[in-house]
Amino acid sequence: MNAPLPSPRLRHEIHHNRMVRCYASRPVDVFAMFETAVTRAAGETAAVDGDDRVTYTALAQRVAVCAAAWQRLGLRAGDRAALLLDNRIDFLVALLAAARLGVIAVPLNIRQKRPETAYALNDSGAVLLVYERSLSGELPLTDEVPELHHRLIVDDTTHVWDDGHAGALVDTAPVGEDEPFCILYTSGTTGLPKGAVLTHLGTVSSCMAAHEHLGLQHGETTILCVPASHVTGIILELLLMVRVAGKTVFQRGFKARRFLEEAAAERMSYVIMVPAMYTLCLMDADYDKFGLANWRVGAYGGAPMPDALLEDLARRQRGLALHNIYGATETTSPAVIMPAGEGFSRRTQVGRAVSCCDLLVMDEAGRELPPGEQGEIWMAGPMVIPRYWNNSKATEENFLGGYWKSGDIGTLDQAGYLRVHDRKKDMINRGGFKIYSVEVENALMAHPAVLEAGVIGVPCPVLGERVKAYAVLREPASEAALRNHCAERLSDYKVPDRIVILDQALPRNANGKLLKTALRALDEAVS
Repeated sequence: MNAPLPSPRLRHEIHHNRMVRCYASRPVDVFAMFETAVTRAAGETAAVDGDDRVTYTALAQRVAVCAAAWQRLGLRAGDRAALLLDNRIDFLVALLAAARLGVIAVPLNIRQKRPETAYALNDSGAVLLVYERSLSGELPLTDEVPELHHRLIVDDTTHVWDDGHAGALVDTAPVGEDEPFCILYTSGTTGLPKGAVLTHLGTVSSCMAAHEHLGLQHGETTILCVPASHVTGIILELLLMVRVAGKTVFQRGFKARRFLEEAAAERMSYVIMVPAMYTLCLMDADYDKFGLANWRVGAYGGAPMPDALLEDLARRQRGLALHNIYGATETTSPAVIMPAGEGFSRRTQVGRAVSCCDLLVMDEAGRELPPGEQGEIWMAGPMVIPRYWNNSKATEENFLGGYWKSGDIGTLDQAGYLRVHDRKKDMINRGGFKIYSVEVENALMAHPAVLEAGVIGVPCPVLGERVKAYAVLREPASEAALRNHCAERLSDYKVPDRIVILDQALPRNANGKLLKTALRALDEAVS
């Protein structure tokens, strides 16, 4: 196990009218963090995508070509560029090119459907969309996204760095660290996604916190097997490897056998996955035959790690430091990390706040609670986003005094270890993908046959939870027809695995509010 890194010096600073505890010595923005990696590891491998192996010097050249091409299209600092790309080197190049220009990246989930993409493009005001050729059929029409002026295709032979006519990159003014780095869309309780504004300061701070608390070293190797477009993929894989001048191996579509083969071949030393992925790896009959001696750090989040899985990993992967990570898009991912070696003795807890995070448990009157008492988890720090894009109402509702009100219920013990008792209201964790039930309910209610609908998460031994819906109909419709209707409007992981058609009204309280507890009780009664 690595010796712990000395904690970087911290100091209080004012950013976005908030007092936050920052790393005193830090890169001035995301691109500066990349430039440091290029200087430190010029000839070392930065990325591997199939047969394409790229050094840091070559990666920097690709980024420069991409940025120059975007300049020629007229993109300037503050413009938004949407990325609808799979796990491929093009995503990293485009992300860094945007940071170089001060352009705000808008990563989009490749599994989302046309209405979801149209909403994000219009809400962000994106002027450029870089997309997978295979997703052309799910793109909104020109008149549906009037501010989108440029569309660039990427596939296995066409890349974001291919423009030989881009010319030299014209120098631009430095990007302020409080400026937006990217906008990530996260579902809200209204059913409409909210655009979380991640700043350069927040992104750099999160990478530094992960570097410090995970004990990572120069030149680590990871496999990107979670979506590149999610906060976990961006922060805890791609940019964390930039921070430590490490190597990212891109994997499109997680397959346990292929993951294990690449982990052995590339000498993987660090990875973050949801527990279901660890389970699938251990289920491989040949797991113990793979050479995984270099694998030192394993992180997980998005769902609890079952005790049996923790024990199996400890037995079969000796020397592996496991870290539970608790965070959110609004905290630029890692806010709480379990120290190495403590996960087994603290299985009901998720860890301690990273050094730049202020973590509180508050009561409903806005008063800090003493250790051991349950309340809402609030978090502040340089990594907490300052606002939602174009949504002052949601910003006002979710942020107060520099703190983000998570909606999660938890307790802190005397030593500062956090236990999360309940997740955000009505949220479902399906294999690490977060799904708000109201979004699925809205999709169901859009079907003309549906009178009312309620959605809950039901336990699943592999994925953690699956989506189950209850519907009351005004006219006959089959479960298959309702699922197909949802599949046309929602990402595939949001589509209900089961839709139960009821012949009675959904349970509601006196105010007409749907009682999810009653739905869960109904599910348990019929299971």
